[in-house]
Amino acid sequence: MQKNTAKETTGSMTDFPLYLYHHGKNDRIYEIFGAHKEVRGEKEGYVFRVWAPHARSVSVVGDFNEWNVDANVMERMIDGETFELFIPGLKQYDTYKYCVTAADGRQLMKADPVGFHTETPPATASKLYDLDGYEWRDAAYFENIRNKNIFAAPMNIYEVNLLSWKRHEDGNYYSYLDLARELVPYVKEMGYTHVEFMPVTEFPFEGSWGYQVTGYFAVTSRMGTPKDFMYLVDEFHRAGIGVILDWVPAHFPKDAQGLYEFDGQPLYESSQWDRMEHKSWGTRRFDYGRNEVLSFLISDACFFFDKYHVDGLRVDAVASMLYLDYDKRDGEWVPNIYGENKNLEAIAFLRKLNEAVFLRFPYALMIAEESTAWGLVTKPGSVGGLGFNFKWNMGWMNDMLSYLCLNPYFRMYNHSKLTFSMMYAFSENYVLPISHDEVVHGKCSLINKMPGTYEEKFAGVRSFLGYMMSHPGKKLNFMGYEFGQFKEWDYHEGLEFFLRDTYELHGKLSRMVKELNEFYLSTPALYEIEDSWDGFEWLAPDDADRNMVSFLRRDKAGNEVITLVCFSGVDVPDYRLGVPRRGKYKIVFNTDDVKYGGEGKITKKTITAVKKPSHGKQYSIPVAMPKLTCLYLVREPDAPKAEKPKATAKKPAAKKPAAKKPSAGKA
Repeated sequence: MQKNTAKETTGSMTDFPLYLYHHGKNDRIYEIFGAHKEVRGEKEGYVFRVWAPHARSVSVVGDFNEWNVDANVMERMIDGETFELFIPGLKQYDTYKYCVTAADGRQLMKADPVGFHTETPPATASKLYDLDGYEWRDAAYFENIRNKNIFAAPMNIYEVNLLSWKRHEDGNYYSYLDLARELVPYVKEMGYTHVEFMPVTEFPFEGSWGYQVTGYFAVTSRMGTPKDFMYLVDEFHRAGIGVILDWVPAHFPKDAQGLYEFDGQPLYESSQWDRMEHKSWGTRRFDYGRNEVLSFLISDACFFFDKYHVDGLRVDAVASMLYLDYDKRDGEWVPNIYGENKNLEAIAFLRKLNEAVFLRFPYALMIAEESTAWGLVTKPGSVGGLGFNFKWNMGWMNDMLSYLCLNPYFRMYNHSKLTFSMMYAFSENYVLPISHDEVVHGKCSLINKMPGTYEEKFAGVRSFLGYMMSHPGKKLNFMGYEFGQFKEWDYHEGLEFFLRDTYELHGKLSRMVKELNEFYLSTPALYEIEDSWDGFEWLAPDDADRNMVSFLRRDKAGNEVITLVCFSGVDVPDYRLGVPRRGKYKIVFNTDDVKYGGEGKITKKTITAVKKPSHGKQYSIPVAMPKLTCLYLVREPDAPKAEKPKATAKKPAAKKPAAKKPSAGKA
C-alpha cells in the first residue's frame, strides 16, 4: 500500500514538469530526469527517469545488478515517452547505464543524458551522485555583483584549460582542489576579474579540448567530484573573481554512450538530411525544432547557474547554429521557408535560452562566440536581437593578429586594421578575445606571432597589450600569454611557468601584465563607457607612415586617459601629438619601462603642451617615441590660482562738525 501511494505521489509531482518538458518550457529538467535519491516507504534508493520515445524498452544496468539487462526494467510514464524506475539499496558512486532496446531490437548501452557524475575516461558509465549538501560561502560575492552595472564595470578575463594550466611532475592532472589552492590566488594576484574555463562537461576525446560533450550535466571526473568543482567556483567567488564556462549547444559527438541516436534513431539530433551533421567536425547537430531538445539545452544552461553558481556562459559556435549553409557547399543545404540561409529554429532557441536564463539569473553573463556580421546579437529578442549581453569581437581579433604578424615595414599598408574596429565598436557589447584558438595548429603563441628579434617580440607583445587594454570592449586572453610562452598551447602538458622564474624578459613581461591589469581596474576611463562615442575620441587615427595611433578614453565623470601606440620597427624621435587642452601631461604607464623589459628611452615623465597645432588640435605635446611602445598619458589638474588679497576698504574720514552761523543781530 505504501509503495502504491509513493508511486502515485511521484506521478502527480512529475506530470506537470513532463508537460512543460514536452512543450519546450521546462528549464529545470535536472530536478526530475537523471537519478535522484528518494525514500519510498521504508526503503531508500534512487529513482531513474529517461526520455526514449522510440525505444521498445529501457532497463537500468550497473555493477549493482551485474549489468543484467533483465534485472531492472523501467516502466513507461504517463506521457508514454519517458521511462521511470525506483531501485532501493543503491548508494552514491554506484555506476550505471541505460540499456535502450531500439525499435529494431538493438540494445544500446547509454550513459545518462542528465547524469551528474561519470566514471573517469576512458570508462563511460554514469555514477550516482547527490548534488545537494554543499555549503556555499559566496553570498557576499553575489550581493556585490547584483548591485553592479556589468556594462560599466571592468571585465578582464583569463581563459584557462583546467587540464593543462599546470600538471603534476608525473603528468597527472591537477585536481579541482589543487586548482583552488594555486589557480585562484594566481588569478587574484595577477589582477583579473574573471576566469573562463574551456569546457568542463564530460567528454571522451581529449583532443577535442572538451568541445565534444557526452555528459552535459556532469563536470569531468578527471579532476574530482562535482562538489570539488563547487569548491573551486566558491573559492574564486570568495576571492572576488567571476567564473564563466565554455558551453557547447551546437553539436555533440557520435560516441556510442552519448546522445547519438539515443533510442536507436535521431532524437537529440535533427532528422533532416541537411541539418543532421557538422560534416567537417564529424559531429551531430542538435534539433532546435524539437521541444524536448529545447528543454534539455535550456535546463543545462540554467543548471550550471543554479547548482554550480557560475557567473556566465560563453556559448560556443553560435554562427554554426545560425546559418543553414554553415560549412556547406551549394546543394548540401535546404533554404528556410523564406528561401534564406537562416536557421529559424536556432534563432528562436537562442532567444528563448537567453530569456530563460535572465529571468532566473538576472546577473548572468551570456556571451556569444559569433564569428560573422550577424546583427543585434546583444540586443533583446523583442527588437529582433538574439538576447545575449556580450559578443566576442572576432573581427577585431582577426584584424589585429594579421597586423601584428606583419613586418613593421609593411604595416603602413595595413593601417586600417588598427582603426576599422571603431567603425562598429558600439554596435554590440563586445569582448576582445585572444583565445586558445589563436595559439594552436601552427598559428604560433602570441609572442611568437611578433616579428623581429627576441627583444622586439617582447616589445611587440607589450605594446599590443597596452593598445588592447585601452581599446573599447571587455578583455579576454588565453593562459600563457602573460609571461610570453613561445611554445604553442599543448593540451597534453602544463604551461612553462619556469620561463617566468628563470628568464628575465619573461618575468618582466609577467610584471607588466600584472601592473597593466591593476591600472585597468583602477581607471574607470578604460571601461566605464563602452557603448558610445562619449567614452572614446580619436586623436591621431591616420599616421600610417609611422605605424602610430592615438586616442582618448573618458569616464562618466569626464576623466580622460590618452593612449599613444607606436607599432613601428624604428624609433620616432620627433612625434608631435595633438591634445585637447593646454597644460601638463603625465606619462602614467609606459610599456618601454626598464622594469617591464623595455629600453627605458623615455626619461621625461611630464610633458607640457604648447600652442602648436597638430592632428586638428590647437595644442600639442612633443614625444620622442620608442619603437613598439604604448604610453598612457593623463593631463595633470591645473594648479589652483592664488587668490589675490582683498583690498581693505578705506573708512570715510570723519566729517568735522560745521561751524554754526552767528545769530542775527550778534557780532
